[in-house]
Amino acid sequence: MTSASLQTLLWKYKIFAPEIVTVTLPTKTKMLFRTFSHPWKTAIDNVKLRIHGTPSASQLTLKCMEYPQSQKKERNTKLIPPVCSSNAESLAESEKHKFFSLEQLQTFPQLLQNIQYLEPPAQIGSVVGNPLLLHYFSLKDKSVFRRMHYWMGHTLKEGCPWYKMLNQEDELNFKVFLEEVFKAECFLQRGFLACEEFLWKSLRFWDGCCCQSQVLQLVRWISPNSFSEMKTYLYQPLLKLFSISSLYFKYEVLESLRELLLNMLNCHMQADMATESNVDVLNTTQVDLISSLAELIHFVNRLSTVGLCLENNSTLLMNVILDFYETVSDIYLKYNLPLVIMLPTGVFYPALLSMNSATLDQLCYIMYRYRINLVAAKQKPEIKKFKFSHQICQEYNRYLSTIVGYLWTSQAFQESPCPQGIQLDPEVLEMTRVKDHRKGFNVVFHPALMGYAMLFLKKMQPEDTTLNFKFIRGARWGWYQEFLYSQGLQGLKLFIESSICHAPQEKVRH
Repeated sequence: MTSASLQTLLWKYKIFAPEIVTVTLPTKTKMLFRTFSHPWKTAIDNVKLRIHGTPSASQLTLKCMEYPQSQKKERNTKLIPPVCSSNAESLAESEKHKFFSLEQLQTFPQLLQNIQYLEPPAQIGSVVGNPLLLHYFSLKDKSVFRRMHYWMGHTLKEGCPWYKMLNQEDELNFKVFLEEVFKAECFLQRGFLACEEFLWKSLRFWDGCCCQSQVLQLVRWISPNSFSEMKTYLYQPLLKLFSISSLYFKYEVLESLRELLLNMLNCHMQADMATESNVDVLNTTQVDLISSLAELIHFVNRLSTVGLCLENNSTLLMNVILDFYETVSDIYLKYNLPLVIMLPTGVFYPALLSMNSATLDQLCYIMYRYRINLVAAKQKPEIKKFKFSHQICQEYNRYLSTIVGYLWTSQAFQESPCPQGIQLDPEVLEMTRVKDHRKGFNVVFHPALMGYAMLFLKKMQPEDTTLNFKFIRGARWGWYQEFLYSQGLQGLKLFIESSICHAPQEKVRH
């Protein structure tokens, strides 16, 4: 090691552990260990500022030595997309030839009539936030996409708050810019490649707080072709933040992943329609897409189980989780993809035992859609080539036996067909001193449905104030069913009519 390198190393020790270095160091030291624009250096500086306040004079001196002032003039520091304008040459040419300047473009009919006479804008960033130019952008050749990719990638890097020590105003400007980019992606129904690269590079250093909603919105439009990077650059950073984050952050992550799943499925449907027209929309094969979707669903399985445990089965979190699995349960029939993956036990049992009637009703609807998809899938032999197996049918049948035992046959807490099910010894159940504990979760006594049972009894026996639940038996049981259906519990109705009232066809066999 050279003397200069040794002096630089001692300078580092003197800053972070001054009690270790007792020798006198020269004030002018050439810094050899540069970390210019390194995200970790910025993160460490932010932590030091929060802990120690204003940096010392030596730290400021070192900072100036390590981060020389750039001589390049900063442009567009407020991250505002530039105003749409044609370049000077195009304006001059438009006077000689039949060109249509972008400044004159005001309506969609104008775009249709003059699309062949339009030229790309002088500043490609003006496309963002302009619906007419976004239409034009989606029809142009690859050179326009390359220009947009370069401009957006540079803008995201320069404006990212956790890459540089920026003030609050800069962070707000970056939020506004990300919102504009997300609106453009929604308009185009696809994501920008520069946004994906930004996510891959920056999520590892993201604290989950800065521009939280805006960053997670970008996740929704990740291309199906990018799933080779998702495990390392998306799943791992989100998993680390998920377990230590707030309830709202967990909700936004799961909502973004649900939207990502929907967008991927819709892209697949678009590709199917385009294939009939010989138009190449996606470069991924169906098998690769199915594997990517399965990986995404298994990742959400893990997040959902962890999230419900950490947040005490929050109703808010349960709603977005069940919305996700409602989509998953219908992938085969609705999106024409041979993929069936069951929801995890960490979601099924909290939903089954929930005190919220909407949660229980949605779980029943999800089980109904699983049944319809499984019955349709088993009728096609070629389905075996994909993500469908005998184990899926067994898992569904275990869930089916459990939910029927709880809601219909009054066999709660008995021997569970599911290895991870809920089973209590008779001695433990006796210690609870609850009478008829087996009936505790049927459609009459279930905590989510007992309110409906009380309304039914008041309607049937208005003069009786004792609310005798034993009244609901025999023919009145059927009346009570109809009453539940009239209260909007359509998921419960579909499940009972498809899986309980037709006992010989109850289970799905493979």
